Amino acid sequence: QVQLVESGGGLVQPGGSLRLSCAASGLSFKAFAMGWFRQPPGKEREFVAARGWNSDTIYSNSVKGRFTISRDNTKNTVYLQMNSLKPEDTAVYYCNKSPPNYDWWGQGTQVTVSS
Repeated sequence: QVQLVESGGGLVQPGGSLRLSCAASGLSFKAFAMGWFRQPPGKEREFVAARGWNSDTIYSNSVKGRFTISRDNTKNTVYLQMNSLKPEDTAVYYCNKSPPNYDWWGQGTQVTVSS
């Protein structure tokens, strides 16, 4: 059974930083590109960033240059370093393989950017 457990969210002021973590179990972690997705309040879930097994990365235009995705294949963990946060980054953040498996969504972690 695949489990994806996100952590690291919280309340941060505009311009601040957060680092999210996602611990994965029950899957062949190294075999998949892993990604971060987010669901802003009242909106659909959207793609944020992904990192392949070979370290290729892709970012949405809205976070490019501010967010960095990384992974540690020895710990089955994927990270999202978020800098220069903006109020429009407020959302519940989820990790999943990329493209996502809709049976794998976890609980997510709330990120709120507000002064």
